[in-house]
Amino acid sequence: RGLKDPRIGFATITQVDVSDNLKHANIYVSIMGTDEEKEDTIKGLESAKGFIRKSLGKNLYLRYIPDLHFRSDDTQSRVDKISKILKDLHLE
Repeated sequence: RGLKDPRIGFATITQVDVSDNLKHANIYVSIMGTDEEKEDTIKGLESAKGFIRKSLGKNLYLRYIPDLHFRSDDTQSRVDKISKILKDLHLE
């Protein structure tokens, strides 16, 4: 919410891994669209990370707000690929 970058498409955060010292967070994002749209969304999120960190700082009471690293989560595409393979095997 609040991000106005047109590169950011329909995205859902699927997982967040925070380092033990809370200084880094890997944020996995599932993105609907073509590979180009997915890449653009990650670029848009990366460019908005300062805004996102500032928003987090207003809502989290931590000494440090983690440095954010956005990663594309391609779990759904792998599930679809495996499902297709299993379906094809079942048809044989």
